[in-house]
Amino acid sequence: MILQNTLLEENTVVEEHTVVEEQWQQAKKILCIRLDAIGDVLMTTPAIRALKQGDPNRHITLLTSYSGADVAALVPEIDRVITYDPPWMKATAPRLNSRPELAMVEALRQEAFDAAVIFTVFSQNPLPSALLCYLADIPLRLAHCHENPYQLLTDWVLDPEPSSGIRHEVRRQLDLVASLGFHIEDECLSLHVTESNHQRLLQRLQLLELDIKQPWVVIHPGATAASRRYPAEGFAAVARRLVLDANCQVLFTGTEPERELVAAIQAAMGVASASLVGELDLAEMAALLAIAPLLIANNTGPAHIAAAVSTPVVDLYALTNPQHTPWGVPNRVLFHDVPCKFCYKSICPEGHHHCLQLVSPDDVFRAACELMADTVNPSIASPLELVPSALPLLTLANVDDRQSTTLTPSAREVWR
Repeated sequence: MILQNTLLEENTVVEEHTVVEEQWQQAKKILCIRLDAIGDVLMTTPAIRALKQGDPNRHITLLTSYSGADVAALVPEIDRVITYDPPWMKATAPRLNSRPELAMVEALRQEAFDAAVIFTVFSQNPLPSALLCYLADIPLRLAHCHENPYQLLTDWVLDPEPSSGIRHEVRRQLDLVASLGFHIEDECLSLHVTESNHQRLLQRLQLLELDIKQPWVVIHPGATAASRRYPAEGFAAVARRLVLDANCQVLFTGTEPERELVAAIQAAMGVASASLVGELDLAEMAALLAIAPLLIANNTGPAHIAAAVSTPVVDLYALTNPQHTPWGVPNRVLFHDVPCKFCYKSICPEGHHHCLQLVSPDDVFRAACELMADTVNPSIASPLELVPSALPLLTLANVDDRQSTTLTPSAREVWR
């Protein structure tokens, strides 16, 4: 009798899940919520594509931050973008009152969405966004959650992170939508470069007299968080060796506030280099990285843009968190292992920045030459004696690991 009851309960769970999947597969108008910045939005695009590809008539709207909206406009799977900086996100300025939230609830209600998928990292609480969708009368609502959300989410996956390990950010979001039957074979990031931006970028390079037929690299030395910035003197040493020892042209990029940083690096190099600091919008930056042989950067937005346009990346990876390494492209993830790793801080709590400070410019130079020799121009390594990098790689950075899947029990099974 006990066995019979157990089998009956299992069959009931399977039947309920099948019904839920069918409801989601029938959804034509889906709201995706990702309230973070450029890289986070890009790392969500494979999951968004999984939602989109099952039905060519399915309409995807992304609710994202103002910083995320620029890159979202370049993602072909996203049909519409709504910008919103909510009070439960760190970067949002203090609110005077709740009127923006009430207005957003009403705006979402007017859209009459069939479903909403809330994408978060494990340290973010999905329930404020879930409440927004609940108040907007969106009938189907999905997210990872650490606690039982009851009626705020109609479907939820018990969040296994961080207690059971931390997945790559792309894998986390793919696993979320896969829980309701949305799968995809092509798990690459998604970003479209228009021909007009491509041509405009080529004109800029011509004005700089940069010969794209000869070896060249892009270096993006900035990062929003101080804890994720490789030292300027380190970038200068790397760039100098690329020019003198690898006969490689160096092009710097950055935002306007990073102009002084890049100028200091160029001065310290003591050899010629080019700069497009403050001159590129996001679409032009994507066009640049789409034709660049290699990007050298901190763990910041351009590293993910490069991955989205299939450009190899040397990622100077501060160990603030493990889940944001370049996805699906040849890469070298460089860091110095430290006991204080995975601090999730924007400012180094120890004050020494050893996870980046102790990465030598020689290791960065070697990694760049290895990648260019492997993927771009085999002749570039000929005058150099290259040896495998002694620096460890995060397992999440391996391209071959993209297909690995973490199976976790559904929240319905755990809380039943």
